[in-house]
Amino acid sequence: MAAPPTFREALRFWLKLGFISFGGPAGQIAIMQMELVERKKWIGQERFLHALNFCMLLPGPEAQQLAVYCGWLLHRTWGGIVAGVLFVLPSAVILWVLSYVYVAYGAVPWIAAIFYGLKPAVMAIVFAAVLRLGRKALKNGVMWGIAAVAFGLIFFLKVPFPVIVFGAAALGFAGEKLGWSALTPTRSDEGLAEEIKTNALGSTRSTWVYSAKVVAVCVGLWAAPLVAVGLWQGWTGTLAQEGLFFSKAAMVTFGGAYAVLPYVAQQAVETHAWLAAPQMLDGLAFAETTPGPLIMVLQFVGFMGGWNHPGALSPLVAATLGAMITTWVTFVPCFLWIFLGAPHIEQLRGQRLLTAALSAVTASVVGVILNLAVWFGWHVLVPAGTWASVDWFALAVGAAAFVALHRFKVNLIVVIAASGVLGLAWSWV
Repeated sequence: MAAPPTFREALRFWLKLGFISFGGPAGQIAIMQMELVERKKWIGQERFLHALNFCMLLPGPEAQQLAVYCGWLLHRTWGGIVAGVLFVLPSAVILWVLSYVYVAYGAVPWIAAIFYGLKPAVMAIVFAAVLRLGRKALKNGVMWGIAAVAFGLIFFLKVPFPVIVFGAAALGFAGEKLGWSALTPTRSDEGLAEEIKTNALGSTRSTWVYSAKVVAVCVGLWAAPLVAVGLWQGWTGTLAQEGLFFSKAAMVTFGGAYAVLPYVAQQAVETHAWLAAPQMLDGLAFAETTPGPLIMVLQFVGFMGGWNHPGALSPLVAATLGAMITTWVTFVPCFLWIFLGAPHIEQLRGQRLLTAALSAVTASVVGVILNLAVWFGWHVLVPAGTWASVDWFALAVGAAAFVALHRFKVNLIVVIAASGVLGLAWSWV
């Protein structure tokens, strides 16, 4: 373990992460694993997986919640706030610009060309993530088996993400009760050293007063703009309706963007008519090929809703406010879940029942991330859905990016930049 970073060092890292966090949840988790655990060694492997498992059980974007958790581990409340905000802010600004260009000018060829080169690089990042996480997390045959079953359930049988993850947790709990040892490995010397190091960062104890403050502040911040918009424009206006709808979505959407998108698409297109179905697909393409959580597509939905239904406002003002309130109510709850739950989860790290349950969750998460990798790879390499439509340029760029990352450990920013340049060059050819 390296010495804990200063707040300034961590701030620089979280800002960089906001600009390079491509690849949806799988790619973003991989980047944090690579940077925080393997390269900088600010957080130990066991503690990182412990945090990841907890975030997988929460509603909302798990990668952003993991960033908040890691920031909190390093510098407590302000560390979590900075990590969570900077994880989202660059993506929010970039997506706002792209949304405006989209509605004002239509498709811009050179931007589309850069994104075309980025997609296979993102695919390579995701597959490298699965290999790296699998090697670190799957420590025996039982855990490999859980990962394989999880992949089969979600890929072939379309079992919902929450059922798989909570089912794995129940299996681990039951296994510990029955005396299985595969899910409760003895702590290594490295793990013991990590425990001593992280204990030096400060107490993780939580009190009822602390919990009440967290709930009051987070719920107040969550509700304030929603109430303001409702009082200003009425509760039937587009902005208030977007705030209410996405607030409810933030409470119940386990499994991140992949779980919430079908529901949001149906409601936004068919029920509220905030945008058309082709526009929804374009927004998803923007979110997939820009840094930040894939669930940022909800900001695009909020933008389009305001643009198409501006009321007494100008379309750009209404769209900007729609994007802002959608992003706000989607991500503020993440801080509530982490600041409220993380201290308790940290206090319970030594409990064998919890360790077994979360170890099973770890294994299932590897299978779920593999499913995301296959899903994303299929859409990048076979865009038309048939083997006759294989994109050989994307395959070549993706393979080269994978070898560069996995074999030669080339810097992630270099790989992403090179892939974007290749996409631009290929469009000219």
